[in-house]
Amino acid sequence: MDYKKLQNGSDIRGVAMEGVEGQEVNLTKEVCRNIGRGFAVWLSKKLGKKDLKISIGRDSRLSGENLLLWAAKSMAEQGATVYDVGMASTPAMFMSTVLEETAYDGAVMVTASHLPFNRNGYKFFTKEGGLEKADISEILKIAEGAETTGAEPGRVYEKPFMDVYTTFLRKKVMAELGPVKPLAGLHVVVDAGNGAGGFFAFRVLTALGCKTAGSRYLDPDGRFPNHIPNPEDETAMQSIIEAVKEKEADLGIIFDTDVDRAGAVLSDGTELNRNRLIAMISAILLRDHPGTAIVTDSITSTGLKEFIEAKGGIHRRFKRGYRNVINESIRLNKEGVSSELAMETSGHGALKENYFLDDGAYLMIKLVIELAKAKRDGYTLDSLIADLKEPAEAKEFRFAIGKEDFKTYGQKVLDDLGEYAKTKEDWKIEPENYEGIRVNIGDGWFLLRLSLHDPILPLNVEGDSAGSVKRIAKELAPFLKQYELKSEPFDAFLSEN
Repeated sequence: MDYKKLQNGSDIRGVAMEGVEGQEVNLTKEVCRNIGRGFAVWLSKKLGKKDLKISIGRDSRLSGENLLLWAAKSMAEQGATVYDVGMASTPAMFMSTVLEETAYDGAVMVTASHLPFNRNGYKFFTKEGGLEKADISEILKIAEGAETTGAEPGRVYEKPFMDVYTTFLRKKVMAELGPVKPLAGLHVVVDAGNGAGGFFAFRVLTALGCKTAGSRYLDPDGRFPNHIPNPEDETAMQSIIEAVKEKEADLGIIFDTDVDRAGAVLSDGTELNRNRLIAMISAILLRDHPGTAIVTDSITSTGLKEFIEAKGGIHRRFKRGYRNVINESIRLNKEGVSSELAMETSGHGALKENYFLDDGAYLMIKLVIELAKAKRDGYTLDSLIADLKEPAEAKEFRFAIGKEDFKTYGQKVLDDLGEYAKTKEDWKIEPENYEGIRVNIGDGWFLLRLSLHDPILPLNVEGDSAGSVKRIAKELAPFLKQYELKSEPFDAFLSEN
């Protein structure tokens, strides 16, 4: 098979189980063993050593045990001492390379984030962080061949790690709020969606004195019988909103399957995700780090930019893709520009103080600490973002590109749009833009960009008044109709009364 087809940016993803028509299993035992060998060889060459120590964990997916076992045994055959930590979160696996109790040379997480039950994959870490796209390409190239380390075989040991990781999280709270039941008096409900995030309720919150009654779907179940573990999913968000209202909790927290993303709900049931969550975390960080730069993806709202700048921060609206956002924040710091937060609207949030790791649990620790301070000092979480201007309307449409060479064709559409926009008197191209074409029109804006991996041009439209999204869409429609692009939802939206 063509191993390159398993690459999804800086991850490996594929079909691990039968059960979905038209999706054949491509993460077979042989393929997974080769991927394990590929990582061991790659890491051995990178570090210049053969006596590697590697941890490997998994989320709750039904195929996780097999994919973990196959890769673990293969890495051991290449001379590595492999530690099977069992059920874990993706951020915990990175932490196993930097916390002094373990300090492994590398780590592997078996996960496919929020994708359907039949999918799975691998994420890889060194002490430097998550691997880049080029690293994954090299691992897959090795996997497709026959290269080995030439080392004597190692062994696989079972060695849980989550106790070490949750101790790290609890110490963060205690350092800020005090050592004795620092969350006493708070009521926080957690929805783990039957993913790997259930640990947060009992091993972090309850252990620190917080009430968690009413939490939902904490038990791991790779069938995901209640809802998709995804903070962006409408059904999932409605579930945590219901839990907050039912128990009159102070806060609700929801994780994706492997806990690298999170969303939240305030005590009145208001969703705290996308622009709102970025604004909340930004407000907290700007209080302690005045003037710092907040790096986000390209589809954040105009109101968020105004909010961050009004608080004395710098907003750098960068490209989609959590690795792009994180790497840009790291680059700014290397150039001497303070940047404490890199965050996507999807819920990926990485802080400088935490290795620029996109860790949903750590992000929620920051929020819970702030909640405790608010209770103590007589203010509310929602007061932190009271002056965040939010759009009246927002829509996203996805246009399928009807060309085999979709990247070239998609780029031509964007280039043409850039020239077309210059001819429109009331269209103002956003001067600081790093992805696609973003244009301000009246009291709204649109962004047309090319998907990172798929033959799709996503279109985001926001407006500050009723009907503004449709007005902007109608202005853009004549341009889009010139090209081989298809979006039935867009056409239906335009034809609505």
